[in-house]
Amino acid sequence: MSKPLILITNDDGYQSKGIRSLIDSVKDLGRIILVAPDRPQSGMGHAISVNKPIRCYKTDFFNAVDAYCCTGTPVDCIKMGLFLLKGEKPDLILSGINHGSNVSTNILYSGTMSAAVEGALAGIPSIGYSLTDFSEDADFDYSKKIVRLIAEKVIEEGLKKGTCLNVNIPNVGEDQIKGIKACRQGKAFWDDTFDHRKDPLGKDYYWLTGSFGSKESSTDTDINYLENNYVTIVPAQYDLTCHESVDELKKWKL
Repeated sequence: MSKPLILITNDDGYQSKGIRSLIDSVKDLGRIILVAPDRPQSGMGHAISVNKPIRCYKTDFFNAVDAYCCTGTPVDCIKMGLFLLKGEKPDLILSGINHGSNVSTNILYSGTMSAAVEGALAGIPSIGYSLTDFSEDADFDYSKKIVRLIAEKVIEEGLKKGTCLNVNIPNVGEDQIKGIKACRQGKAFWDDTFDHRKDPLGKDYYWLTGSFGSKESSTDTDINYLENNYVTIVPAQYDLTCHESVDELKKWKL
């Protein structure tokens, strides 16, 4: 039986420690192809490049890994990877390991998770991994174990069509991890504000800032479990339909 084909990307750029750790976790698990952004692309969400060309070129940065740098977004990278494979379908798509969590509604902004959602759109089992440490030199040793454990399980069990997994790992020592929880996405939002500044020429510009906070008291969410040192797994889907509202809208006299 041939080894699985694994397509890898991220949103922190091909030089990040997170993606190197991700490769280390699964490099002997299957055949790897990597297409990653040539620079950080955090916060790009599901953006694609439609008004400018995309450049994609081979890199030997990862030694024996079949790797490409892409000037596009994380979603562009997945699309490009599928194009480069010329019809050969990956068995698994992995994105990350992100520097910083993608808990709750951050999934909507995250390039890491949008790459995984793009994989789900293509009908491919996909996982996005994030560690709650924004440091460039974050310690991914324990995260590698989680990556491997869940990737092997998805290869073995598969995923429901149209879904992907959002995995968040707390930034604590392995001896402090309480376990792994499959759970729902919590309700939390950014309270946005803009920092008004002036450039050296005296012209105005604005820097988006704000704080992220939970808006619920329930304890069965990724927010709560992550804060209490559990690895969280949230099954996510691209279908944004509010199905229970469809019948209500049909009653409208339009």
